[in-house]
Amino acid sequence: MSPIVSEVTGDGASDPKHEGIDEKAAISVAATAEKGPGIEDDTSSEDVVIVTGADAAKHLLPLRDDFDSALTLRSIVLASGFACFQAVMNQIYQFKPTLVTITGTFIVLLSYFVGNAWANLLPRGDKIEARWRAKGNQGKLPAWIAVVKFINHGPWSLKEHSICAITAASASNVAAASTVFAAQNLFYDLPLSAATVVLSTISIGLFGYGLCGVMRPIAVWHTEAVYWSTLPTVKTLQGLHWQQVKNSKPLRVFWYAFTGMSIYEIIPAYMFPWLNSVSIPCLAAQKATGSKASVLTNLFGGGTNNEGLGLFSLSFDWQYITSFQTSLPLSLQVHQAVGLFSCFIFMLAIYYGNGWNSRSLPFMSTKLLNANGTSYPVESVFPGGVLDEAQLALHGTPKLTGTFAWSLFCANAAIGALIVHCILFWGKDIRRAYKSARAGRYDDRHHDHMATHYKETPWWWYAFVLVASFILGLVVVIKENITLPVWAYIVALIVGIIIAPFSTILYSRYGNGIATNNLSKMLAGLAIPGKPVGNMYFAAWSHNVISNAVNLSNDLKMGEYLKIPPRVMFLTQIYGTILGGFVNYAVMISIVNSHRELLVDGNGNSSWSGATIQAYVSNATSWALSPHLYKIGGQYSMVPIGIAVGAAVVIVHRFFYQLIPRIGTVDISEVNLPQFIQYAGYIPYNQSQTCVIFSWILSGFFIQFYLRNYRPRIFKDYSYLVTGAFDGASLTVLFILSFAVFGAGGKSYPFPSWWGNNINGNPDWCPIADE
Repeated sequence: MSPIVSEVTGDGASDPKHEGIDEKAAISVAATAEKGPGIEDDTSSEDVVIVTGADAAKHLLPLRDDFDSALTLRSIVLASGFACFQAVMNQIYQFKPTLVTITGTFIVLLSYFVGNAWANLLPRGDKIEARWRAKGNQGKLPAWIAVVKFINHGPWSLKEHSICAITAASASNVAAASTVFAAQNLFYDLPLSAATVVLSTISIGLFGYGLCGVMRPIAVWHTEAVYWSTLPTVKTLQGLHWQQVKNSKPLRVFWYAFTGMSIYEIIPAYMFPWLNSVSIPCLAAQKATGSKASVLTNLFGGGTNNEGLGLFSLSFDWQYITSFQTSLPLSLQVHQAVGLFSCFIFMLAIYYGNGWNSRSLPFMSTKLLNANGTSYPVESVFPGGVLDEAQLALHGTPKLTGTFAWSLFCANAAIGALIVHCILFWGKDIRRAYKSARAGRYDDRHHDHMATHYKETPWWWYAFVLVASFILGLVVVIKENITLPVWAYIVALIVGIIIAPFSTILYSRYGNGIATNNLSKMLAGLAIPGKPVGNMYFAAWSHNVISNAVNLSNDLKMGEYLKIPPRVMFLTQIYGTILGGFVNYAVMISIVNSHRELLVDGNGNSSWSGATIQAYVSNATSWALSPHLYKIGGQYSMVPIGIAVGAAVVIVHRFFYQLIPRIGTVDISEVNLPQFIQYAGYIPYNQSQTCVIFSWILSGFFIQFYLRNYRPRIFKDYSYLVTGAFDGASLTVLFILSFAVFGAGGKSYPFPSWWGNNINGNPDWCPIADE
């Protein structure tokens, strides 16, 4: 059976030159057309167990390609609209008391309805042409019919829909960098011009895209580069366009799941928040006092930020579980579970063993503290954003909680382990992938299909993007007053260039990468001490470049799954990134100029808050203290040494693998120490609400172990589709609630206090711990 579907729609599919399709593709389409519409590749047995990336490529993700148009007037207009919408909303929420992220399945569903409305409510060119042909007319279409077809050529297609989602994602990728500009404008006496913001944002976004283009053989074209966490979105898109509700049980289940979750999510998100942090130990211990209350809350509390470890707590709120967790492969689920349980043990051992003098400080906190546990006077030590050595001598070096210091150590160790693991365990595979790409051989059948039927984006296009983005950033550094020296700018980019390939490879194979933001911040402080604004820009051109490379590589793979022509993907992502730069600046500067007093104020009001920006400023000033915090012989000198420790552990792992390659059925090479180390220090820095950890583990193992191994047909047909529906429903409800009752649109309307909404204490009813 041919791997190409014959269901051709629109007038461009039969044109061999349409969107880069060669003559071979046209012949393939014609050959398959004889078999009737809707034929797709044989995905083998319905009961096959999907384990590897090759399994997913063969049995989970079909090769179906309708060869319909991706770039149309409709797709360009709606993609621009949704890119602006997502960029605007994400930017607005940076200044709101309630944070909501507008991404993923929410945009997919919204654009699905809007695209279908365009296709069905406006005059359809294909229907008008059919009626005109039925009257016996031949030859060239009249101009008015050609115009109608240009505006609305036919049904809202998968590829048009995908263009909307991918362009919106590209536009929102640059939103994180805007925090730097807002902080500079609000809290530092440094000029901020439109050129600084727009050129910096585009430079950061495009440099990451240039890197992902160079990494394509290992980060996109490799058969193990699955990007597991993007599969719910891919399956949702395919299900919405390739199936009909009346004759597709999976699609009916999708809408049942969406409707049910839409109704249910209102309860834990607004009316009954206790459902997000169900803790039987907390209920039993709610009347405890004194030191007993502190110990119990440290162990079992998890419903609020830095409350405790959340042992045996469960969350029944999907907005915190998400399909990201349930889509991760079983190997990562195991590493995550073992790492998190190890994190529990290490945190308790460090705190109650008084490591780093932990007992004099809170159990969990990411703030800079005085020796007595109170907040460190950052504003006094950095008047006007510049380090005052006299004030530093007066107040002394700040302290970190022992658990936070452990988290920072693990974050650095994970980066060292990541680089060495990729070299020692995957180095040969990486070299082989590049050699195969040069020879035109591809193991991934999806890329083989793309290489056969579409023109690939030339390497020099990505090289040009790299050079252009470097020049844009250089202009900002030289011409604008951002206190970042040229040499530091180059060092920041070198850090991004070195780490981005390793981080992207790991993310592509496991669905989750290694956080690099802590390393970027620390290096920034060591490179240019006493210059917090320069430190922010340094981190932006290192960490944000890395995260953009990962996100854009993910989008490129998504384009291969959905059979979007590579050159269309290139133009789409470039367009989205540049558009996002201008939109984010316009929205950011408008909000900052209109609400400056509220944003500078620590409390703000129910509509606007600068809390997120203020926290970023506090962190930025603390980075400038890196030489004092992490100096050799100092209390936290082990934090930067963590990079070498992580690298050394992986080297020992490699030697052990040479001696003992297997223990029973376990292949020692499958042990991934970077992931384990990351999760062994994950909680203090990354997880504000620990009540969801056990729900992550249980839901992940239910889908990736039980369903995948014992109910493979359900796993293949429903797991990614249903969890994608859950995501879309929960985000839709949160979006509505944020404007209706959470204060995003003005006045807030909190739900009345009752037992299930304990607004005067911890929502899980753990006792308030004594500090």
